[in-house]
Amino acid sequence: MPIKIANDLPATDILNNENIFVMTETRAITQEIRPLEILILNLMPTKIDTETQLMRMLGNTPLQINISLMRTKSYVPHNTPKSHLNTFYETFDAYKNRKFDGMIITGAPVEQMPFEEVDYWDELCEIMEWSKSSVTSTFHICWGAQAALYYHYGVPKHDITPKLFGVFEHYVVPEKKHKILLRGFDDKFFAPHSRHTEVREEDINKVPELEILSKSDEAGVYIITDKSERRFFVTGHSEYDNITLANEYFRDKERGLDTKLPKNYFENDDPTQMPLNTWRAHANLLYSNWLNYFVYQTTPYDISEIN
Repeated sequence: MPIKIANDLPATDILNNENIFVMTETRAITQEIRPLEILILNLMPTKIDTETQLMRMLGNTPLQINISLMRTKSYVPHNTPKSHLNTFYETFDAYKNRKFDGMIITGAPVEQMPFEEVDYWDELCEIMEWSKSSVTSTFHICWGAQAALYYHYGVPKHDITPKLFGVFEHYVVPEKKHKILLRGFDDKFFAPHSRHTEVREEDINKVPELEILSKSDEAGVYIITDKSERRFFVTGHSEYDNITLANEYFRDKERGLDTKLPKNYFENDDPTQMPLNTWRAHANLLYSNWLNYFVYQTTPYDISEIN
């Protein structure tokens, strides 16, 4: 699915160099089709890295996607150049009167704070409420998944000591193998995690509207869906590049933090070695299944009919 993004977005050159089909605005206007409208609420501090990672996941299938980028209004990010934010991002005010086929809400480095103490919590709640009637399907990642589970269903998060950090083996819950989101999944697969908090199986099982599709013996619950299959919650970071955890590890060490090596990541646990990506096939399948079965196959042709 070629993704249509701004001609001069940094991700354009990166993805083109990886042979991922990117359709710039100039070319897209020559095609007379109804593209999917996907909105990304990017709460990560490294916004350029995150937008590139997500666009990599959304690219390379047969239909056209328009990508819109959103940032918070109530909190101004400090780690992304203002010129980039002003050029490529809008706040909720620019989108609240529109409809979208799909939406992604990313993680954020605020997981150790109570939800209500996050600077943009009220704004995020407004956006999540809006998504219920204005987005066909919403895909929540890491803290974004925890925040949505708490907002929509009252599921609490719990602290983890030490931090869950590394690449972990996961499996499909046996009785959920028939679920379309999991179509083509191997019985066991890998995904990265980097978090200080978790949602727990016993809390999710108390909510009749929710079901767990995948989990890990070491990393806990991984993929959750509501039974309407309009909201998906992924507790890890399948979109991460092979060097994302390495960058985080070396950054923390430079800050003097007692950060352990990410598990199952560096070859022979040697941080001088380039880590291998063992999760990309699963990540691509997860996003392509979501896009195909729960966005493209579900959304109305007339986008104004989303409710």
